[in-house]
Amino acid sequence: MSDTHPSSLAGRLAARFGDTLTLRTVGSETTAELAAADLIAVATALRDEQAFRFGELIDLCGIDYLGYGQTEWDTNTADGESFSRGVEGQAMGRFDWAGRPRGANEPRRFAAVIQLLSIEHNCRLRLRVFCDDDSLPVLPSLTLVWAGVNWFEREAFDLYGIIFDGHPDLRRILTDYGFVGHPFRKDFPLIGNVEVRYDPEQKRVIYEPVSIEPRVLVPRTIRNDADLMQAKAEAADHWREN
Repeated sequence: MSDTHPSSLAGRLAARFGDTLTLRTVGSETTAELAAADLIAVATALRDEQAFRFGELIDLCGIDYLGYGQTEWDTNTADGESFSRGVEGQAMGRFDWAGRPRGANEPRRFAAVIQLLSIEHNCRLRLRVFCDDDSLPVLPSLTLVWAGVNWFEREAFDLYGIIFDGHPDLRRILTDYGFVGHPFRKDFPLIGNVEVRYDPEQKRVIYEPVSIEPRVLVPRTIRNDADLMQAKAEAADHWREN
């Protein structure tokens, strides 16, 4: 749902940018989706033009829509006495690349979400920009528009592998120098790719392929059924006798 009244933020955006933005307003929150090719021009206008004056970039984060809209836990079999769940095996780290889930609602995989604040107009705006290529996700860097986005873009590069073209120093910021992969991607293995240990002979930290076996932890539901109550009673009797 969108509020396109001329006095509203969505209305001003629609009048200024037309079809360049796809607008959605829910409550007081307005989201504008746009193409990567239009990002710099739109961002500059949102910062400089008097009708908007979004001088503050609050946050930028990456998103991986792999498997978006698919559920892992099936609750259709729950009954009135207990709650049971069955694993469908489509969660993060539980599939190989060939058998990866596909997002039915989002045809493109990677996106960046940008949170803007206009102190002058006391309003906020969310921008969402999809990467055109899933195999090499690239977006233009906003560092020349809002200098404070520098570390946010490095974080999205580190965790999601999104490349920000034009960034002055695009390198990892949270993971180690020898880290392999991007840990917030949905297909990143739960056990990781490498492990680290100190080698006393070489007197340094070395990286090796991960040695632990992958496993899936399934939550268990303890039910107050007759067998469980009988087991507790027998355990209590045994404790009292001894």
